[in-house]
Amino acid sequence: MIQAKAKVIKNIEVAPRYYKIALSCSPIAKDANAGQFVAIKITDSYEAFLRRPFSIHKLSGPGIEILYEIVGRGTEILSQKKAGEYLDIIGPLGNGFDLGVNTNDRTPILVAGGIGVAPLLFLAEKLRESQKPKAKSKNVVLIGAKTRSDVLCEKEFRKLSCNVKIATDDGSKDFRGYVSDLLKKVLSTIDHRPSTIYACGPRPMLKETAAISKKYNIPAQVSLEEHMACGIGACLGCAVNTKQGYKRVCQDGPVFDADEIVW
Repeated sequence: MIQAKAKVIKNIEVAPRYYKIALSCSPIAKDANAGQFVAIKITDSYEAFLRRPFSIHKLSGPGIEILYEIVGRGTEILSQKKAGEYLDIIGPLGNGFDLGVNTNDRTPILVAGGIGVAPLLFLAEKLRESQKPKAKSKNVVLIGAKTRSDVLCEKEFRKLSCNVKIATDDGSKDFRGYVSDLLKKVLSTIDHRPSTIYACGPRPMLKETAAISKKYNIPAQVSLEEHMACGIGACLGCAVNTKQGYKRVCQDGPVFDADEIVW
């Protein structure tokens, strides 16, 4: 874990309410794994005094990129940061995804719900790096969103040769329904069992994904989204119930085996 002053390289709106900020912080970038996060001190003001946790979206040169949605005062203030400003950040934090469970002849499936897509692009990059050339087009990515305007990172995943499928709640783009429904459809049509399901998104989506993975006997890893006050395990504000008792999402997670969580 490193605390650093990170320089803002860019901070741009990529879709309505969604922003991508690039931060120069090589000490954190060089140690980061897919699924880990950083805690950012956005301002000294009482409006957003506590650090905010953000998944590492991807590595970018000597730093990292964060994909985030404006959901409150803290992220609203973050969206106003300009290139050249500095942010106090701590990271990389938490435990990331386990890539060692994959084999080159089996397909991993990445399932993203809304802004849950954020850590999965980094994961897709790492999976591609770890695979043999003949397997690099096998990764399946399912992206769920409310409407077509909320679909994030489709182009970025396609650039990684992923097989991308989209689900929208209103049917405005591709499959109509929840991304968990799309996952069931995909699993019912493919002719081989995927190596792993990786998922990040709202808790109801993760709960359903866990149930689906159990039904099909496919290992699943889920990245939990919980409110965090400190990000380093001190406050116990992000505790989640597991079969081994309560664990802290910020330190024991945010990635857990789906079967470990008491849903």
